[in-house]
Amino acid sequence: MHRFGYHAIGVSRGSRLLFSAFEDQGEMWAGEGPRVVRQTVTFPEPFAAPPVVHVSIGMWDIEGKANQRADISAEEVTATSFEIVFRTWGDTKVARIRAEWLAIGSVGHDDEFDV
Repeated sequence: MHRFGYHAIGVSRGSRLLFSAFEDQGEMWAGEGPRVVRQTVTFPEPFAAPPVVHVSIGMWDIEGKANQRADISAEEVTATSFEIVFRTWGDTKVARIRAEWLAIGSVGHDDEFDV
């Protein structure tokens, strides 16, 4: 469990097209075996500490003739940024993926001061 303490709570969210691989026969579309795409997201305003980040697939465009394998996660979470990590493997062909993300964490408040 993540406890926020006495700080104000901030929520930030966004959407990111991770890739569009079918147009140029990119690795996610034309490749096989383990493949990974990473994109760094910078929060519009920093949190007081690393927030809890949830990532999900908002849109997928995947070939239907093979198994549809996908893994998406948030890694390297800091107070200012995180990485969206999308993985696939085997013979899965992924044309496009859009990720949606939500970050919830402690933020500073105008009434706080250092002594």
